[in-house]
Amino acid sequence: MTSRGVDPDWPHVVIVGAGFGGLAVAQQLAGAPVRVRVVDRNNYHLFVPLLYQVATAALSPADVAEPIRHVLGRYPNIQVVLGEVTQVDTGARQVALATGETLPYDRLVVATGSTSSYFGHDEWRCHAPACKSIEEARVIRSRVLGAFEEAERDGAADREALMTFVIVGGGPTGVELAGSVAELARHALTSDFRRIRPETAKIILIEGGPRILSAFPDSLANYAERALARLGVQVMTDMPVEAITAEGLTAGGRFFPARTVLWGAGVAPTGAAKLLGVPPGPGGRVAVRPDLSVQGLENVYSLGDVAACLDEDGKPLPGLAQVAQQQGAYLGKALRAQLTGGRAPEPFRFHNRGNAAIIGRHAAIFDFGRFRMKGYPAWMLWAIVHVVLLVNFAQRIRVSLQWLWRYLTYRRGARIITTPFVRPPG
Repeated sequence: MTSRGVDPDWPHVVIVGAGFGGLAVAQQLAGAPVRVRVVDRNNYHLFVPLLYQVATAALSPADVAEPIRHVLGRYPNIQVVLGEVTQVDTGARQVALATGETLPYDRLVVATGSTSSYFGHDEWRCHAPACKSIEEARVIRSRVLGAFEEAERDGAADREALMTFVIVGGGPTGVELAGSVAELARHALTSDFRRIRPETAKIILIEGGPRILSAFPDSLANYAERALARLGVQVMTDMPVEAITAEGLTAGGRFFPARTVLWGAGVAPTGAAKLLGVPPGPGGRVAVRPDLSVQGLENVYSLGDVAACLDEDGKPLPGLAQVAQQQGAYLGKALRAQLTGGRAPEPFRFHNRGNAAIIGRHAAIFDFGRFRMKGYPAWMLWAIVHVVLLVNFAQRIRVSLQWLWRYLTYRRGARIITTPFVRPPG
């Protein structure tokens, strides 16, 4: 054995991705007679459901990100590797990194998450940033705050366009972004400027389908639309996007002059299927068996946003944090049992603990299937759930105090512009 009590002859599990699913797998394998390597291109675990609050100056990046080594460092059998996987040789059972290093494995878990989808229009990406990473959240925050700063300039010729914010996508991400930008303008910034009135900013939510929040029941979606209207957000449905430029957005045959366009319309799995050399399943995801093993491969597993895991009705499970977390806990226990001679668990079954979206202060929705909740109770439950899901106690305290301060004062303490605001042409 090594000095830390880890036997080099123990089975070797490589986990690619330290999101909700990958982290849960590693935590279930902690302390087992198994060598675990967790590989991620970032050195931190990101709490994506609260990333939009970083983008809108409600929280700082450190509030939603935690170093992976800090989370897993107390487990001697787990090693963290900072790197990007470039190739998987399933025949030789090894993973190649961009550094040239190769990692052998006995079991491989691929949980690389999702990225933003622009539906074949990647040229829109530079004009309409999404909110899937800390870097993108910082860009959004700088563009939103920078637009107000530019509009404050004496003689700003394009002030109306600068104070128009268009959010594309009527799903939870788009709704939460729209509500948070509206609260920033209507409350947090009202006393900070002299030439402009931030509360008069125009915030438009564009949805290509017939209604927002299509995954929620009509009653909850209608409530959310009314709550957005109270915040001053204009919701426009049946408006497919046709073009996005530095001057604004064209949707449904109409042009909206806006210097700030934000993207919340779609996600796509990362290229895990190509990496593994298997044909993509539904939605480009990796097709998996009921035990989360990849179809057509042995000793390779996939979960979370990259896995096409079917529910009891034969429909793919949604790309939600709770799905990835449950899959990770299941797979960690299954691998532990498999590699230590224990009893293998039954096939994975997802237990829906509710789908939620927050619109603004005292306004949120929760869908538990048969039971639904909205308004202040849903808002409180949303806050409690998200605080509990943060990975450590210090984060929970920090976020709770930030939210309490924001609730009492309407102020936001993370209003920092970290990327230069470039004056748009026109």
